[in-house]
Amino acid sequence: MILSNIKMQEAMEAGRLVIDPRPLPLRPTSGQKCPYDTHAVNLTLGPELSIPRSGPYLFDLAMGGNLSSILSENSDHRTMTGAGYQLERFQFVLGMTVEYIALPVDIAVNRKLGRCLAARVEGRSSVARCGVLVHFTAPTIHPGFDGTITLEIINLGPSPFVLRPGMPIAQLLVEEVDGIPFEKDDRQFKGQRSPLGPTS
Repeated sequence: MILSNIKMQEAMEAGRLVIDPRPLPLRPTSGQKCPYDTHAVNLTLGPELSIPRSGPYLFDLAMGGNLSSILSENSDHRTMTGAGYQLERFQFVLGMTVEYIALPVDIAVNRKLGRCLAARVEGRSSVARCGVLVHFTAPTIHPGFDGTITLEIINLGPSPFVLRPGMPIAQLLVEEVDGIPFEKDDRQFKGQRSPLGPTS
């Protein structure tokens, strides 16, 4: 079941969902854009970008290793200013949300309800209509996650697209999970604070 905007805000008040900084205003206000849609909330683009370089390396996930470290060693890193970053046609970058997201599992309110929360990150239609895909193929935010959200961004549109720090770039949908799941210790991106995830 997907939470409405009101239920998302109630979940934040109860500590079941953390979005920091909290998106404001909570309700439509004259002169301010409300980040909440009926059942989603906008997430904004942070200033850090990781720009993977072309070969000669290759990705082979069957070989193991620390993916974040491999990406870090083969990427250029850029901090955007207010002028933004021009994403060229067919260019791929990793960005991250300004917002830190946490979906705690083992807390009293969840145990009482017998449920916890998961989430999905989806693109925004205004960005998609320019041919830019955001967070494609990996939208799931698992229960127990905490960190900023890495955004896989590619421009498949007809012209360059300007990424700017603080722009609404994606939307978060929150849903309830029936039951309290056991947690795994091998979630490699938990606690991430950069586009690459933890590198150590």
